[in-house]
Amino acid sequence: MKRLTTFLCTILFGMLLIAQTEVNPNAAEFRFDNERHDFGELDEGPKATHEFSFTNVGKEPLIITNARASCGCTVPKWPKEPILPGQSSSIKVEYNTKGRPNSFNKAITITSNAKSRTKVIYIKGFVKKAEAVGSPLKPAQGPVE
Repeated sequence: MKRLTTFLCTILFGMLLIAQTEVNPNAAEFRFDNERHDFGELDEGPKATHEFSFTNVGKEPLIITNARASCGCTVPKWPKEPILPGQSSSIKVEYNTKGRPNSFNKAITITSNAKSRTKVIYIKGFVKKAEAVGSPLKPAQGPVE
């Protein structure tokens, strides 16, 4: 009997938890022009940037509370003001290529009040190693006086 009571309580708790996470049908909603960007081949050193354009296709204002990259080499900048229904905006992503030769694939996680609380966009590319800069060494020309 004790097991049956525990089982029923667990089921009831699960149903209550699901009922509390209902999605607002009028909630804001992202529609990105493109959720992935391929930089292709980049030279090592300069920062590469891309703007991800989106539109709020929901019925309520879209409020982005955070945008976080998968590492410190990628910095997202997002609008702090609400995006009204039907309005468009963008998230600017900057990737620092300095000291990072090779291929990269980074995720940017956006947190908001949209139907899906988190949205992930991606950047990728390949950084060509910079050539060593400087004059070639000259062979020794004898004793220094």
